[in-house]
Amino acid sequence: MLEVKLNNGESFESMMRRFTKKVQQAGVISETRRRGFFEKPSAKRKRKQAAKRRKSARSS
Repeated sequence: MLEVKLNNGESFESMMRRFTKKVQQAGVISETRRRGFFEKPSAKRKRKQAAKRRKSARSS
């Protein structure tokens, strides 16, 4: 659970920016998108293998 408190003299917009940054760093949005629909185990394996290939291609 993410929590951001408004500091003294801080504008609402800057607090929202801090909150948005924390949400992105925690991966909340990507997690919700991933869980938005059922993914077959075979599709999950295929996605993970593709990610491995992309990662290894970048490091080489």
